Amino acid sequence: MFARVFRGLLDALPSQCMVCHAWPGQSLCEACVSRFAQPQPRCRTCALLLPSGVAQCGECVAKAPPLDACLAAVSYAYPWSHLILGYKFHEHPGRAGAFALLLRSTPWVEPALEAADAVLPMPLSRERLRTRGFNQALLLARQLAPDKTNSHLLLRIQDTPAQSTLHRNERLDSLHDAFAVDPLRVQQIKGKRLVLVDDVMTSGATLYAAARVLRAAGAAHITGLVIARTE
Repeated sequence: MFARVFRGLLDALPSQCMVCHAWPGQSLCEACVSRFAQPQPRCRTCALLLPSGVAQCGECVAKAPPLDACLAAVSYAYPWSHLILGYKFHEHPGRAGAFALLLRSTPWVEPALEAADAVLPMPLSRERLRTRGFNQALLLARQLAPDKTNSHLLLRIQDTPAQSTLHRNERLDSLHDAFAVDPLRVQQIKGKRLVLVDDVMTSGATLYAAARVLRAAGAAHITGLVIARTE
């Protein structure tokens, strides 16, 4: 426990760029953000990369996803994939602040946060939380909108295999009934604008499963917000 806290404190110090290791500098220096995090055209409802001038991908046009909007700061590629893996699995919770700054610099993220009634982190199961020691989405949400973050509305009621180990159909099946809304807090969701925060979006199965539960509870508008989107 001490090692995790100590490493988190070190990560939080603005001393060295996580990408180029420039010293002294911010956790993400301006040069690396400019080089590796330029805004790119993305589908407005699933955040896939698209040609310039195209607002929505064919799959989303054919079958509208349960998200009204989806925003991603970067693609899940170098250097972000390595940094996110370290954040999630190698006890670097202090990186949440740098990732939050990266997201805030992404077009339309600030307006989405300002318009939101609540910001909900993707919940972890008790088993996953016990193994990892922290919820990376919760730390990120608190950095993005500390006054709006609510980790009690959306619940994870089933543990599921890691989505990266499953095929698309298996992902969808494994997430059936994985999420629920606290029945005592449904009134906090009805008619509200919500932002759903996660670290990485792959097939979208996890975000979509959670969004469907929130929609069934009466949410008026749901925006997905992730650090990185796979391509």
